[in-house]
Amino acid sequence: MCSFNTPSLALSRQALRDGLTRAGWDPDTILNAELALVELIVNAWRHAHTVAPVVFYTLSGNTLRVSVSDESPALPEQRTPAELAESGRGLQLVSGLTDRWGVEPQQRGKNVWYELDSAA
Repeated sequence: MCSFNTPSLALSRQALRDGLTRAGWDPDTILNAELALVELIVNAWRHAHTVAPVVFYTLSGNTLRVSVSDESPALPEQRTPAELAESGRGLQLVSGLTDRWGVEPQQRGKNVWYELDSAA
């Protein structure tokens, strides 16, 4: 298990990429994991106003679980924005890139998570 607390998207992506590469995951699945991670971090910044969300990831067998914790009790909702809207598709993207995602309310804030299964 790895956890880190950083506002750096590049560092977050690199840590995830390195772990999955060492575990032998295929590049396409690694890219999906990175893109979904970026969406969750950006959502924490934008909607929860959390400057440095805490990111946890676990790799158990062929399943990756990534969780981003923020301080807002507001639960995210997957929306269907207008066709030309410039935002509002983040959770649709996470849903399309991952095998499962969800939200766990916490005493202070919430954890938004996703899971990906390796093809290996």
